Amino acid sequence: MKNSLALLAAAVFFVGPLAGDVSNAQYRDALPGYRYEFPRDHFNHPDFQTEWWYYTGNLKSSDGRAFGFELTFFRQGISRDASKKNPWDLQDIYVAHLALSDLKDGHYYFKERANRSGPGIAGVSTAEGRIWNGNWQAVFQGEDQLLQAIDEHFELHFTLHPAKRPVVHGENGVSQKAEGIGRASHYISFTRLSTSGWILKERKKVEVSGLAWMDHEFFTRQLEADQTGWDWLSLQMDDHTELMLFRIRRKDGSIDSHSSGTYLDAQGKSTHLSSNDFVLQPLGKTWTSPKTHTTYPILWKITVPRLGIELTSSTGLSSQEFKGKTSLTPVYWEGAIMLSGTRAAQPLSGVGYLEMTGYDRPVQLAP
Repeated sequence: MKNSLALLAAAVFFVGPLAGDVSNAQYRDALPGYRYEFPRDHFNHPDFQTEWWYYTGNLKSSDGRAFGFELTFFRQGISRDASKKNPWDLQDIYVAHLALSDLKDGHYYFKERANRSGPGIAGVSTAEGRIWNGNWQAVFQGEDQLLQAIDEHFELHFTLHPAKRPVVHGENGVSQKAEGIGRASHYISFTRLSTSGWILKERKKVEVSGLAWMDHEFFTRQLEADQTGWDWLSLQMDDHTELMLFRIRRKDGSIDSHSSGTYLDAQGKSTHLSSNDFVLQPLGKTWTSPKTHTTYPILWKITVPRLGIELTSSTGLSSQEFKGKTSLTPVYWEGAIMLSGTRAAQPLSGVGYLEMTGYDRPVQLAP
């Protein structure tokens, strides 16, 4: 599901009056029947207003030191005016988020940046197979994806190799998020990316390996005004199966029927899950941010009866809250998690990522 229009709209406010009138009337809706083509659909879709490429993962060093990471590239359409020819004309805003969770030291580091494309400062290039924002980038090189992010406090340099083909979530080409035509996204994931590379932290190079997950969504409209936020999980089990699940919360406290998910078996065959097929239940353990005073549930029970799956999701680092540069940027919790439980009474474990939005204030996404 991922951070959506509110996140990108915040960047528009951050840029200020240069953004102009952000109308979605000039953009396409995500509609059933979309014909996916790869590698084309790994890259830019400027006729949709909002788009992101979202990488998360769980990695370990040879001595068992555990890390989580997030590297995310967002594009928010501002204008589709074909008469704008100057490279500094504002057609799109590009936002990027970078985070590193050092689970051994108990530290969470995060950075945010916002740019216009200008003469190559940020953008997406199908010809180059590249998504970038300054010196943060993802490059498609054959089957692999190369990630690089350089910050003053740490660096990430990873190679990601897909163990499975990309999966399209939802039904008939769309992941529906609310009632009504077009309140949906086109949603693609690489659910099991074998990852190796290194982290530079405090001038020390740490070789790491593990698993990453990549989400790519593009759309123009999604949530309704009475939907306040969501809880999203990407789960990678040790038996080489994966789950993506999200539940959308409503203002009256109920769970929206458009919540859904996808299960992938060990061979990569996908099964769509409706809101009736699973339950995501907070188990009472919470963490309150000392910066925003927002309280998040950080212990979850995950039940998928039709698959015989019962899991508990916990985290080794409670403080994985991302707070942007301004009060206009939505606050969210995004962090590495551990999984333990059973499938058909047999032990099942794994790793994943959990995202929680709308706990500080409702996410405002309805145009």
